[in-house]
Amino acid sequence: LTTVDLVGGIHKTVASLHLESWRNEMKDEINRINQDLPTIGGGKTAVIQQWMESVTNRMSHFKAEHIRLLKEGTTLLELALWKAKIDKK
Repeated sequence: LTTVDLVGGIHKTVASLHLESWRNEMKDEINRINQDLPTIGGGKTAVIQQWMESVTNRMSHFKAEHIRLLKEGTTLLELALWKAKIDKK
């Protein structure tokens, strides 16, 4: 085994990440396994499992951060609307 081909919606999910730096970090992490596998002699299963866990953890972190940013933006918008309504009176 020298490469891992991903299936499913992972590439679409990565493309939808909020910040370009997040997208780049995830693309690098996803591509890392195909750079590492050819150089590994044995124990590839364990390496792939660790890589999968790393990808999953990073994606979970970015999703949580995305939700936090959306909540923060929603709060700021709500405050601005309240202020505009108060200023209008």
